Amino acid sequence: MKAKTLIELLTLSSNLYVLSKDKELMEKFHNLTDKGKEKINSFISSSVKDDDGNEMEFLQKIALKAHDFKEEIEAKISERVVEFYKKVNIAHINEINILQSQIDNLSKEVALLSAQLKSNESK
Repeated sequence: MKAKTLIELLTLSSNLYVLSKDKELMEKFHNLTDKGKEKINSFISSSVKDDDGNEMEFLQKIALKAHDFKEEIEAKISERVVEFYKKVNIAHINEINILQSQIDNLSKEVALLSAQLKSNESK
């Protein structure tokens, strides 16, 4: 068991060493961390005012961002659900409502045509 653990640690360390020597990958990590730092710094330094014109505290700004993020995620999820329903041919509630109204309209037309046919037969 100890030999297996030692071999796994050696494999892991050699993989980490190879990754650390990959300059392109390290540059991508560096760029991503710089972008992340810039976004965090701009968020912290930005001045967000409430309805009264007072500057919001940091936790209030975070709560506001979280609320915006939640709305954005819900919108994206609903878009993905509709796409999934179309892909798997599952009727979405909007499609069901449209089909139900079409059925109602067709039923009315059939009733009118039936009444016209009966009136023509009686003449």
